[in-house]
Amino acid sequence: MSEIQYTVVVNHEDQHSVWFADRPVPAGWTEIGFTGTKEACLAHVEEVWTDLTPRSVRERLTAGEAR
Repeated sequence: MSEIQYTVVVNHEDQHSVWFADRPVPAGWTEIGFTGTKEACLAHVEEVWTDLTPRSVRERLTAGEAR
């Protein structure tokens, strides 16, 4: 029996998650091209998603600094 494969997905706010590789990705989420075991995917998310602040908040903060 093979291990279940997962894929790393991201939404419009740059938030990351893992999803079953053999299922359609939910609306609003996009695969980023990393697939593997759940543990491998979670390790990848931990490595690449270092700023947990949603994109819209980061953009508002940046716009506020530009004033």
